[in-house]
Amino acid sequence: MSRMLFRQVIHEDLGCASYLVGDRDAGVAAVVDPRFDVAEYLSLARYLGMRIEHVLETHTHADHVSGHGRLAAATGATLHVHRLAEAEYEHEPFDDGWRLELGGLAITALHTPGHRPEHTSFLLAETERGEQPWAVLTGDTLFAGDVARTDLAIEAHAGAREIFRSLHERLLALDDTTEVWPAHLGGSMCGGPGMDLKVSSTIGWERRHNARLQERDAERWVEQSVAALGPQPPSFERIVMLNRGPLIVGGAELPPLEPRQVELAAAAGAMVVDVRTDVQFDDAHIPGAIVIPIRQAGFGTKLAWLLAPGQAVVLVGRDDDDAEHAAALALAVGARRFAGRLAGGMTSWRAEGHEVARIERLAAADLSARRASDGELQVLDVREEGEWRAGHLRDSLHAPYHELLELPDGLDPERPVAAICASGQRSAVAASLLASRGVREVVHVVHGGVGTLARAGEPLVS
Repeated sequence: MSRMLFRQVIHEDLGCASYLVGDRDAGVAAVVDPRFDVAEYLSLARYLGMRIEHVLETHTHADHVSGHGRLAAATGATLHVHRLAEAEYEHEPFDDGWRLELGGLAITALHTPGHRPEHTSFLLAETERGEQPWAVLTGDTLFAGDVARTDLAIEAHAGAREIFRSLHERLLALDDTTEVWPAHLGGSMCGGPGMDLKVSSTIGWERRHNARLQERDAERWVEQSVAALGPQPPSFERIVMLNRGPLIVGGAELPPLEPRQVELAAAAGAMVVDVRTDVQFDDAHIPGAIVIPIRQAGFGTKLAWLLAPGQAVVLVGRDDDDAEHAAALALAVGARRFAGRLAGGMTSWRAEGHEVARIERLAAADLSARRASDGELQVLDVREEGEWRAGHLRDSLHAPYHELLELPDGLDPERPVAAICASGQRSAVAASLLASRGVREVVHVVHGGVGTLARAGEPLVS
């Protein structure tokens, strides 16, 4: 059995990957890019009889709250991040070429700026077998099938030039057999649509098959990268501030609320977030509530898009466990203020006879017939701008779901509105937002979306 420990830990909701690495014979380990919930690292280390003595950050994360403070509090581990991060918490800064030895495992810092100025990849080598690295933890620089976005810390063009150099002069200079272990998988907002759901890759595979690495002219690549950028999530600056310091070591209380208390919290400005499935929500929900199901990927990301800074949250689930699970996902994206949870879940609301609202569901395959029979029906496409430009239904309106905190121009709230996306997931959130903003009749398009209609022969406008 190898003495080396290498374990990838994935946060499925955010598409984040972190790593527990070390030397089992020496009994020492380090965690790289820890998620906010640190229980799995502690459990694994305890099971293997190892001490977590170091925590390494590839950069100051902008999409999720780090668990470095909680790990330091639980283990006494030393925190490490590149000097350019200007971290405000107690830590040992490093520079390019810094080396950390954990028994027979050597970790070497490879400065790869672009995503952020301080961004660093980590080379892993087993010293008994030589200094040749067998793996690189690429953080938010090189992903399986894509590369990181460049606009979350500095001007997008400058970031793109930096990451181009980091890719071609540093990472692609490694041997083709070097394993690539990124900090994100497909679905993360830190990359683009080419991100793979694979957990790892190799330098050689990415060199040959990653479409983002085929353009070798730096300025053309920069322009292509900037043109492809999606909208900036509004929460990223707040999350960076939380991760820069001071350290966060605690969670948050989630007090039980009776139905009347939920109504009072909503009246005071709290966002009521229903975390059940969209089917359950559409069937019956608290008037004015927003649905973000926890049983679909991206709960935290969607919440971060919609929640105003400092706004309180009320969580509504099938039961108390649903709400507790949602709170953990919300903490990971920087939500810190919870008004509470509906005690007993939606069942308690209905048991007391409180009013419920409903949203009509319409299969995507039936939308064309509905439009033909109902001339009043408005269709609102809630996909992102790039998806809309690539092809949309004739005479449809457009606004990404996360921009529906206000009704878009041209939409008449007195006429019925059908919310459509690509699959029915984003349109679920959009339909709930439209209803909460006073649209008289909302239709949630389910079981497919724009692509479903296109495959059925509906012409698209691009």
